[in-house]
Amino acid sequence: MIYPIVAFGDPVLKARAKDIAADLPAADLQQLIADMYDTMYHAHGVGLAAPQVGKSVRLFVIDSTPMLADEDEDDEAAEDSVETDPTEAPVKRAFINPVMVSETGQEWGFEEGCLSIPGVREMVYRHETIVIRYEDENRVTREDTFSGMTARVIQHEYDHLEGVLFTDLISGFKKQLIKGKLTRISKGNVDADYRMRFAGQGRR
Repeated sequence: MIYPIVAFGDPVLKARAKDIAADLPAADLQQLIADMYDTMYHAHGVGLAAPQVGKSVRLFVIDSTPMLADEDEDDEAAEDSVETDPTEAPVKRAFINPVMVSETGQEWGFEEGCLSIPGVREMVYRHETIVIRYEDENRVTREDTFSGMTARVIQHEYDHLEGVLFTDLISGFKKQLIKGKLTRISKGNVDADYRMRFAGQGRR
């Protein structure tokens, strides 16, 4: 199932998501994860958090392959970027009930976008390396370290579970510059090649 992407302005994007219960049937969880991957790929995304499909639970999926491919093709994509590892392997994974253990290393900037905020990209600075504790698709608890572009994708999606959007991380001046765009998106005045859901307006 391909879900419509929840657009900027919907309260679900600003709420802190709740943990997924341990007794949730495995089949239901696996179906949700599969649907989120399908939705993410349909929208040409590299990450998708459950609140973006209207479900305020602590789950996100990523596949950093396209980000690493783009980085190889255009080394100037990241302004003030750190020296990234050319051997960094792409990661495709589901993160259930994640907890950010640490964020360390040099902060570096990259123009981020978001499926919930189409047509808007802004420079966001994030730490180079993270340690995150989470449950995998089999509900096995893991604690892993990620760096570079994959760490950035994870930090972006983790923020969604905390009710934080990348536009919350930019300067007040930048926020004023994009205020009109965000208002138009929230009202459904947006051009996206995937279905979206707008607060109070249903799907489009």
